[in-house]
Amino acid sequence: MIYSDKFIYIEIEPNASPWVKIFTQSEFKELSDCDTDTRNRLFQAALECEKAMIEFYNPDKINWASFANYLPRVHIHIQARFKDDEYFPESLWGKKQRESNPKDIKIDEFAKLLSSRLHKLFD
Repeated sequence: MIYSDKFIYIEIEPNASPWVKIFTQSEFKELSDCDTDTRNRLFQAALECEKAMIEFYNPDKINWASFANYLPRVHIHIQARFKDDEYFPESLWGKKQRESNPKDIKIDEFAKLLSSRLHKLFD
């Protein structure tokens, strides 16, 4: 767990690419079901995740996704993408495009940085 408060919680998605998931604490099915405070916190956190990934990883692109078909609960995926990752330009759920040497994405170091930033922003 990277961060948690009364509105949201944020986890790392284990992957070769940097990837976090931001969930609402309450089980809303659709974004429009969220109360204003939860929706605002969700988007503030997502933007902070994006900024932290850009600064830490210097990726070629940041992807946001929110399908919630398998898990019908509001959550947002934030992913740092690189032109040489195995799936680029496809989504990380798409068709693999190439073999790629695993990178040390220093996910624990990133998680500490992101946690610190979120605590400063919200506490």
